[in-house]
Amino acid sequence: MDPVSNPEHYNLPIPPIEYILKNNMGYCEGNVIKYISRWFKKGGKEDLRKAKMYIDYLIASEDS
Repeated sequence: MDPVSNPEHYNLPIPPIEYILKNNMGYCEGNVIKYISRWFKKGGKEDLRKAKMYIDYLIASEDS
């Protein structure tokens, strides 16, 4: 497995990048998918906090 183009923590039936691109997601949405998809294999609670941060950005942008 190539750690740059195909890292172990993204070894899923649908790779996050494929899902993000096929659904035309923006930056914040894409990062939520990325961090939620890998939290249990790579970053643990830190990745969950990062996903939450991007969700908070999306909520704030809707409130403004």
